[in-house]
Amino acid sequence: MLDLIPSLGSWLQRPADRQFAVATIVAATGSVPRPVGTSMIVTASGEVLGSLSGGCVEGAVVALAQDAMDDGGPRRKAFGFSSADAFAAGLTCGGELDVYIEPVPADIPGQATHPLRASLRRLAELAPDEPIALVRGIGTPGGGAVVIRNSEGFTAALNLAGLRGEPLAQVEALVSSGGAGLVRLAQSGSCPADRAGDDKEPGPAVLVESRLAPPRMLVFGANDFGAALVPAARLLGYHVTLVDARPAFTNQPRFAVADQVVTDWPHRYLAAESAAGRVDSRTVAAVLTHDPKFDIPLLETALALDLAYVGAMGSRRSHLQRVDHLLAAGVRPERIAQLHSPIGLDLGAVTPAEVAVSITAELLAARNGAAKCIPLRDASGPIHQQHPARPVPTNTIPQEIAWT
Repeated sequence: MLDLIPSLGSWLQRPADRQFAVATIVAATGSVPRPVGTSMIVTASGEVLGSLSGGCVEGAVVALAQDAMDDGGPRRKAFGFSSADAFAAGLTCGGELDVYIEPVPADIPGQATHPLRASLRRLAELAPDEPIALVRGIGTPGGGAVVIRNSEGFTAALNLAGLRGEPLAQVEALVSSGGAGLVRLAQSGSCPADRAGDDKEPGPAVLVESRLAPPRMLVFGANDFGAALVPAARLLGYHVTLVDARPAFTNQPRFAVADQVVTDWPHRYLAAESAAGRVDSRTVAAVLTHDPKFDIPLLETALALDLAYVGAMGSRRSHLQRVDHLLAAGVRPERIAQLHSPIGLDLGAVTPAEVAVSITAELLAARNGAAKCIPLRDASGPIHQQHPARPVPTNTIPQEIAWT
């Protein structure tokens, strides 16, 4: 249900006495449009908030949700591709997903609020970037949900929810990684609430949905390339900090789109952030200054840390010179080998906007382990290839970027 948070505030302002049902993907295999935890709310009047598949199964899920609200019992239904019946509700992409539908009765004065309704209200109060975990009972009488805002009191809260032993350890592992998944509480038995069949793994379980604070991207270099990369990185969900030692550059309005703009020597800033515990193994560093007096001390610092990605802009000649300087400074060869330099995938990028795409493409490939994508550091030949039929645009980066 975490995917619904941006819309919950306005949705919950409607009358509190109405009945609705929450349909959630609790398992998925193969090629599916949306991941585990994706939810859709259906009201008794047929209003819908959210989507599970982009249209493939929504009609069937709405019908099941209406049935669940009619008799007050949850449903669980598996959807997949059916070649036998072209008109059956299913996924044309060939994957399979399991949907759990839980009805939420109307609020009645003097009676306890349904746990799922209470959880939705708490989720609506969260800041967009706040770490959160939602643990819901699946296939258990009365369901139940617990919202955990942060790690403080985490285990105690889950113990109160009835989790013990190995299931508790599995839930803790999911929450600590910002993951989502179904944790089985029993290996055998049946789900008494299952009315629709197709429950391939019966038995009580808890569905875990969690998110961590956004990973950080540190963009070093207040120039055209930095101005293009900052909004692209924010689009990928990074909390972006732009760093440059020159106030005349960092004070330009076009960098206001960054979450934070810092005027400081790059290596000094990175060292201070590391000492304060504000960088971790998900942090990305993109070195775009293209100036040895900034680059070398910064890369010495960055390559000594456990970062997700460190990339540096420059030509192949610049890269070789950079390697020599780093070796002379005592940086170990195996650490230098982790440097993405020249930065980006070999997309033939020329303009700052294109280079931003190249960098974010390599970043995604590195993050997702996409081995078939070839970084520039593993290719050969010129980085910038001029095509006679494709003139290089000029002045492509606006002085101010409005990001909404």
